[in-house]
Amino acid sequence: MSIERARAHLRALGLEDKIKEFPVSSATVELAAKAVGCQPARIVKTLSFAGPEDDCILVLAAGDARIDNARFKAQFGLKARMLTPDQAIRLTGHAVGGVCPFGVEPGAKVYLDESIRRFQVVYPAAGSANSAVELTIAQLEAASGFLQWVDVCKGWGEDA
Repeated sequence: MSIERARAHLRALGLEDKIKEFPVSSATVELAAKAVGCQPARIVKTLSFAGPEDDCILVLAAGDARIDNARFKAQFGLKARMLTPDQAIRLTGHAVGGVCPFGVEPGAKVYLDESIRRFQVVYPAAGSANSAVELTIAQLEAASGFLQWVDVCKGWGEDA
């Protein structure tokens, strides 16, 4: 199960106690914000894109951010093409609604978008459609195995 992969990953880092599981869905930004009890912008969505090989690019972005196609192409040298649900499971190890950077398949490349840097605490998914993990930005950096900070989103911060 995907949440068990994420849980094992976070346990190894001493962060398992930060996982929150809900009796309701947290599969969308709006549902997750309601379940957590925070503003939608603090929900970190893990956007999964097809990489240049048979791999994927995971961009962790704030709940109020949208991918800017031109910036994405300038950063990664390819068009932003979201993974299909089957590709998401195969390339990340997590199903859509619970995709996160914890316990991912080898070859998944993780990037943190500037849109989340404005918060001290954020809530990415924890591998299932009814979970989140409460992390500081420093904890997210350590736990995600990210390669670098990027600026590939637009529309964020307008209501934050």
